[in-house]
Amino acid sequence: MAVKVNKKLLYLLFFLFVMGLTIYTMLQGNDVGEILIAISSMNVGYLFLAILAALIFVVLEAVIIWYLMHGLGETNSMLQCIAYSFIGYFYSSITPSALGGQPMQLYYMRKDGNSLSNSSVILMILALFSKLVLALIGIVLLVFWYAPLTYYLKSFMALYYLGLALNIISVAVLLAAMFVPGIVRQITQSIDGFLIRIHILKLSKERQLKIESFIEGYHGAVNFLMLNKTKILVVFILTFLQRNCLYILTYFVYKGFSLSGTSMVTVVLLQAAIYVAVEMMPLPGAQGITELMYYTVFQGVFTSALLTPSLMVTRGLDFYFLVIISLIVVVAKSFLLKKDVKSIKIEKKRII
Repeated sequence: MAVKVNKKLLYLLFFLFVMGLTIYTMLQGNDVGEILIAISSMNVGYLFLAILAALIFVVLEAVIIWYLMHGLGETNSMLQCIAYSFIGYFYSSITPSALGGQPMQLYYMRKDGNSLSNSSVILMILALFSKLVLALIGIVLLVFWYAPLTYYLKSFMALYYLGLALNIISVAVLLAAMFVPGIVRQITQSIDGFLIRIHILKLSKERQLKIESFIEGYHGAVNFLMLNKTKILVVFILTFLQRNCLYILTYFVYKGFSLSGTSMVTVVLLQAAIYVAVEMMPLPGAQGITELMYYTVFQGVFTSALLTPSLMVTRGLDFYFLVIISLIVVVAKSFLLKKDVKSIKIEKKRII
């Protein structure tokens, strides 16, 4: 347990270091007073819409989790699913390439009594559709919006190609894990064998039976969802809407500064292009590279005086604001979990 705590602390410290460096870079050469005055002059209505878009982004993932869980026979409340969504967001934000989010979601799902196989399938579907929607958006932009894309992205087109390629590879890997039974069995047995060789686990027939039971349950859940194509369509639509919440947030910021001249479609597509390029980057929350790319992409959209203030508000809402709320949810969920464990121990002592 101590190792896990230290690892989480290390991730958090690295996240804070990158955040501090990013904010310092953003503010360097800018008058902080002028930035604050510009931000305070924002239209309150559009600021509210931007905040709402950020929150809906997380809540829509919770809706997808709830929808899939109930489809697979789990009985989680919407409140629990919202907690899973925020937990995933927090740990994805503080770990490189967002690798920590789903393992922690799985941990809390299991603690709430959900089956390992169902929870694993749900999280894999979430990851698959999130990457799939982003990859499809990236391909559509490249095919049908190539000229504006190269005009606004400039030297970042190489990063865009890299980000798109990584997303496509991720989709291929996730599809293979879902539809090729041997891959899941091989990975699971390899991990178990490795842990036995380094003497962390002992050879156990009971554990082997549990692994086989997990694999059967996993593929049973996959097959159930594939037979219910309506659910897959609903998940795709919800994921598409979820993704676009963050893209349209930037347009609300644009209008909040009383700017005009650039269409909503252009602002939304440019923000989508940034996400395609940076999401797979090995930095917590893609900090630093996202801000740098924003400066280049949106310099022709926002005035020079409002470029930095718009970046502060956009990133403040679509990332840091959500990280703070997610941290509160993680702390609250952890506290409730410890409280439940303590209550169970007390109850056991009473029975004894």
